[in-house]
Amino acid sequence: MRHCRRTFSSSFTTRSATVSTQTHISALAELLLSAALHQSLPTSHSISGVRRPLDFSSLPSPLPDSAVLRLFRLPSLSPDSKLSLFRLLSSLPSYSPSPSCLSALLLSLSRAGRLSDLPNLLRFALSSSTVDPTTFSSVLSAFIRAERYDLAIAALDDAVSLLDTVAAAKVLTPRTYCSIMLALLKKSQLDLALPMFRKLLASSSELDPRACNQLLVALRKTDMQDDFRNVFDELSERGFPFDTWGYNICIHSFGEWRQLGTSLKLFKEMKAKGLEPDLCTYNTVMGALCAGGKVGDALAAYEDMKDSGHEPDRFTYQNLILGCCKSYLVDEAVRVFREMEYKGIKADILAYNTLLDGLMKVRKLTEACQLFEKMVADGVRASRYSHNIMIDGLFRNDRPAAAFALFSELKKRGQFVDGVTYSIVISRLCKEARVSEALDLVNEMEERGFAVDLVTITSLLIGLHKSGRWDSAERLVKYVRDNVLLPSVLRWKENMESSLRAPQDKGKDFTPLFPSVGSLCDVIGLIDHAPENSTREPGSGCSSEDDWSSSPYLDRLAGNFKTFDGSQFFTASRGQRIQVNGIKSFDTDMMNTYLSIFLSNGKLSMACKLFEIFRSLGSEPVGFTYNSLLSSFVKKGYLKDAWGIVQDMRDKKCPADIATFNLIIQGLSKMGKGDLATTILDWLVKNGGYLDIVLYNTVIHSLGKAGRVDEANKLFKKMTESGINPDVVTFNTLIEVNSKAGRVKEAYKFLRKMLAAGCMPNHVTDTILDFLEREIEKIRLRKASIRRNEDDLNPDNV
Repeated sequence: MRHCRRTFSSSFTTRSATVSTQTHISALAELLLSAALHQSLPTSHSISGVRRPLDFSSLPSPLPDSAVLRLFRLPSLSPDSKLSLFRLLSSLPSYSPSPSCLSALLLSLSRAGRLSDLPNLLRFALSSSTVDPTTFSSVLSAFIRAERYDLAIAALDDAVSLLDTVAAAKVLTPRTYCSIMLALLKKSQLDLALPMFRKLLASSSELDPRACNQLLVALRKTDMQDDFRNVFDELSERGFPFDTWGYNICIHSFGEWRQLGTSLKLFKEMKAKGLEPDLCTYNTVMGALCAGGKVGDALAAYEDMKDSGHEPDRFTYQNLILGCCKSYLVDEAVRVFREMEYKGIKADILAYNTLLDGLMKVRKLTEACQLFEKMVADGVRASRYSHNIMIDGLFRNDRPAAAFALFSELKKRGQFVDGVTYSIVISRLCKEARVSEALDLVNEMEERGFAVDLVTITSLLIGLHKSGRWDSAERLVKYVRDNVLLPSVLRWKENMESSLRAPQDKGKDFTPLFPSVGSLCDVIGLIDHAPENSTREPGSGCSSEDDWSSSPYLDRLAGNFKTFDGSQFFTASRGQRIQVNGIKSFDTDMMNTYLSIFLSNGKLSMACKLFEIFRSLGSEPVGFTYNSLLSSFVKKGYLKDAWGIVQDMRDKKCPADIATFNLIIQGLSKMGKGDLATTILDWLVKNGGYLDIVLYNTVIHSLGKAGRVDEANKLFKKMTESGINPDVVTFNTLIEVNSKAGRVKEAYKFLRKMLAAGCMPNHVTDTILDFLEREIEKIRLRKASIRRNEDDLNPDNV
């Protein structure tokens, strides 16, 4: 037994030694073969760069793959040498490159940046189905790092066309598509990332949440609303499981684009899937509510957030302060600002500027100046934007001398003025018919190196037209030397004037520009049929309610929202003459400018013809265009045409703003329908609107004209309670309506309030006071007459 065991052990040891010896001999042979192949290549290590000839007949057949692979993986061998070796061996009929060799060569070339040699080699590897997914992804990454997106897309197309279904499924994995899509998004190549997303959808049901979220973020940042909506709908149809980050992105995006219903629907869907909202979710929902004008709901959601245990951050407070100031709820904005400071969050320049602008809009000049001083005392350096707010606010609050003094002081310092500052002052000078001073300021603006933008040029053109000095345009051209805008403005003017001189189409002579159905008093019916952004009272008709919910108010709000589709009839943003698109909106801006010029000069027919020419060119008007025309039609008493403008706005899905509602109320007042004013206000506030000082003044005048003086006085009280300081127009209106109604004591009370508020009377006030004195004198004479009659009837005097 021992002999057998010794014999077996000896035999096994002998066989192992033989195998080991053969392995070493094989490895040595492959090493020698690799050295021979290496010396046959013209490398920098060979003598004079000349390769030594190699006898191919002496090479083993088939050629060992490990010998070639060792050279392809050799770091010291240059990419040119590796390519030469590959071409040399490929010429041999007995050699067929293995997947490992092709992968090693592709990786070596991609690392060396030899992108021009990669496409043909990759195409050869794909045709022979010898590319693994890791190598393919590395080659694509090399293309993208070098920003050769055309080569990356071509490689994907080659993989689809050259590989069979099984091989393509291995190479073109969802991870490959996602990595390429993320790389494209990082390089801001959104136009290429979208097709990659389509291919990912078509190739696999597995979607990487990170890649999808990054794509949605990129689409939101570039304001590609249609593409964002398409991607969102496709993901929803595929049942894509949005995570909290994905829901936050979508809620924020739709809220920013004034699609509040969709944002609330997503919040409701998020809660239904068991995802608890985080601080970012609350901030995005509150931002969407503020953007939609529902600041009251945003403040209620803010209380929800605090009750749920989330501590508000800087973005929470900034959203609320901005929303409150934009909706003229400045007292609420001040309260939130103070709470932010109490929580230990130091206000930055953005919060200060927002609150400063809000205080100036509601005519709280004293509070604004105190806030500005506090900002400086707290160590927050005032920006140019801060000074621009102060200068513009002083002008708006009838303190032009202080505004000009501040502007002069800032110019002396030299570092606190910019082109916007000059534009504000030039616009004010043009409104005061001081066009020569405005042109001198343009010259100074150019000398300081500030570009004269379209806003400044527009103010000057309107000022020149109003003063009848269009010949001064040559002087304007002289000042604006290095600006390409003014020649474009002048060319546009010439083309516009030639178009206006052209004969009108006879077929349209008797066709109304704004055909209307019904009358202007039917505007309430139009508003009531607007389904957008309309909600029921929270808590009414709500289905199941979770008593343990972290956001009960938002749950009720989302559950009671009537609709999640359709366009918005009211927007909290005012229509602007100059849009934010710059040169892209040049035609629209100039059309609005010249429309304002014609309408200010009473040339309504010219303005209408310009509007018709502009629309015939395929351009759509904006809110400012409609408001300008609506204002002139209402002032001239063309109420039926004004009603047609409102209907056209509705048909073209151009949302109305506060100015539109102001003009609607004026039209109703002229028609003797002032009693509808309060109904409009109720609807406006209920559907996310707000009332500025102009709208308050319009409604007070409308109610007073309709003889509803008590309601006008109550509306004044509501105005002051909301935080808006009345101006001279408000007091003049209230003094007048109370005087004409025989309420002399009430009129005199408003006069005292006017003087106590520091509101300086104007010439209109003098006229109203003359009427008030006559009314007081009438009352005195009436009382004296009554006393004389009583004395005559007294028997003691007989």
